[in-house]
Amino acid sequence: MGKLVSTVFVTLDGVYQAPGGPGEDPSGGFDQGGWSFPYGDDDFGRFIADVFSRAGAFLLGRRTYEIFSAYWPQVTDPADPVASRLNGLPKHVVSSTLTSPGWSGTTVVCGDLAREVTALKERTDGELQVHGSGALVRSLVDLRLLDTLHLLTFPVVLGAGRRLFVEGAVPTRFTHIAGRVTVSGVSIQSYDLSGRPEYGSYELPADA
Repeated sequence: MGKLVSTVFVTLDGVYQAPGGPGEDPSGGFDQGGWSFPYGDDDFGRFIADVFSRAGAFLLGRRTYEIFSAYWPQVTDPADPVASRLNGLPKHVVSSTLTSPGWSGTTVVCGDLAREVTALKERTDGELQVHGSGALVRSLVDLRLLDTLHLLTFPVVLGAGRRLFVEGAVPTRFTHIAGRVTVSGVSIQSYDLSGRPEYGSYELPADA
């Protein structure tokens, strides 16, 4: 069975919307798209290339799929570590309304998310990767389907935009498995899901 692995870019205040460019996703009146671009140094590029080298297939939310499908098919360099994988490997988009995806190699996932994603994991050789797709990532965490989260936190606060973890998320504990900081200050931290949180107290005993 393949691992389900998510890579998400977030700001210090948890925003994941439109990291790649001003026109990427202006929904909700968001006008600060492209906030990740100034931090795209060699360290960042090496990490992303390494992630994509482990991909066996992709699972994307509808909005991220539309952003990716409008851009990556135009990148035809076979040596590009991202485009070559995205264009050549199977892609699965979660949607209840999309019927005729135009990007070659795409299938639509609808119906029971837990059942469908479990089946995809079982038949994927390599990692089943989620990129962006914040709402989908939240659902996969809540359903305990996600195995690993690569969280890339950029040193910027926006004060607006869609946030990755919002009020009402299922309480979840993560185990830190790797981490580093790029030269430009992006914190790259990797976590495995570990079930529900554990709790304790720093209060002194009553007889102390």
